[in-house]
Amino acid sequence: MTRDPALQELLDKQAIAEVIQRYSRTLDWLDDEGQASCYWPEAAIDYAFFTGTAAEFVPVVMKIERSSQRRWHMLSSLAIRLHSPTRASTECYGQATGVRENDGVWTGNLFGGRYLDEFEKRGDEWRIIKRDYVMDWSMPLGVQNDGTPDPVFPLPVLRIVESGHPKYRAM
Repeated sequence: MTRDPALQELLDKQAIAEVIQRYSRTLDWLDDEGQASCYWPEAAIDYAFFTGTAAEFVPVVMKIERSSQRRWHMLSSLAIRLHSPTRASTECYGQATGVRENDGVWTGNLFGGRYLDEFEKRGDEWRIIKRDYVMDWSMPLGVQNDGTPDPVFPLPVLRIVESGHPKYRAM
């Protein structure tokens, strides 16, 4: 049975968007397998500080993420162009932060950039086959809360320092 082409295009775009969402989420929760599932293993990755395959990149990026006691990634303004039933290009903006404790002081950086991705569909699954990351800006954050809830406004602060945090849910 063949699907209506317009419906198939919407389904493909939604599947691609879910990969982008999974990318951010799995970095923040330190989910190595989830992060690897965003890429085909042989995908060409270029972040300037790293150039190689996705299989080589995932352990490197996860080590970097584990060096922060708190991290946060948000991607937005996703543009998707389908070239064929199995090829697509995407571009989206991203903001990320990492906060670390050094000698009792919590500091970090805020980064802004864009992800220029090529996607490939194999079977029913879309994954990144090529990624170029371009950093547009970065700025240091001031001294950050040490993670202790403020008694006046006691919101919980997650400390995700290893995989398997009890608040993490498979989605």
